[in-house]
Amino acid sequence: MLHIAICDDDKAAVESHTEITENCLKNCGSIGKVEAYTTSDNLLYDIAEDKFFFDLILLDIEMPGSTGMEIAEKIKPYLPNVKIIFITSHIEYAIDAFELSVFRYVPKSDMEKRLPAAIQDAIKLIALEDGKNYIIQTNSRLEKIPYREIYYIERDGKNASIAAAGGISKVRKSLQQVYSELGADEFIFIDRGCIANMIQIMQIKDGMAVLKNGESLPISRSHLQEVKEQINHYWGMHI
Repeated sequence: MLHIAICDDDKAAVESHTEITENCLKNCGSIGKVEAYTTSDNLLYDIAEDKFFFDLILLDIEMPGSTGMEIAEKIKPYLPNVKIIFITSHIEYAIDAFELSVFRYVPKSDMEKRLPAAIQDAIKLIALEDGKNYIIQTNSRLEKIPYREIYYIERDGKNASIAAAGGISKVRKSLQQVYSELGADEFIFIDRGCIANMIQIMQIKDGMAVLKNGESLPISRSHLQEVKEQINHYWGMHI
């Protein structure tokens, strides 16, 4: 069951977004529960105290006290894989949304059309990600690594070393073979010896890919422009 939070200081907006979200769940044939908040402090408290785990959060950017951007930054350490949809009247915020790995940006001027589409796309992507695992199978072990938890994969001699939230796993395969088996757009070569997960990249800075876990991976000069274009294209489809 999906768990979705809606946070907006405007009570009428919360009620409207809740109704839209519940209709989207029905349209997608998904079962979900919606929690509504009119203050960001209550949302942050419930997350920090492990009262609720959320798959998707709808956040108004312009709220009293902390902005939606600031709230998103505080939420990420607790829910690193949560999808966030920003709702705002200021278009310039869309640029900042990239660094927070926000799923989509919805302008208030086009709410009726774009909010339902954003919510339904998020629901479908969450369902898709939940079913995607990279499987390592040998005579002695079977290991499933969720795609969303993989940070990067690098060449390690004759092995491919997979760095994920749960630690390092090695498989005796070439990088190209692992890449082909993954078969997902979010994985890209940033160097001949390294594949990165785009959803884990926070920003590109000084020729490095800065990841959500704090690591920085060097991007080869021959791949830098292509990596930037792929990331722009990927997020262009989601913001």
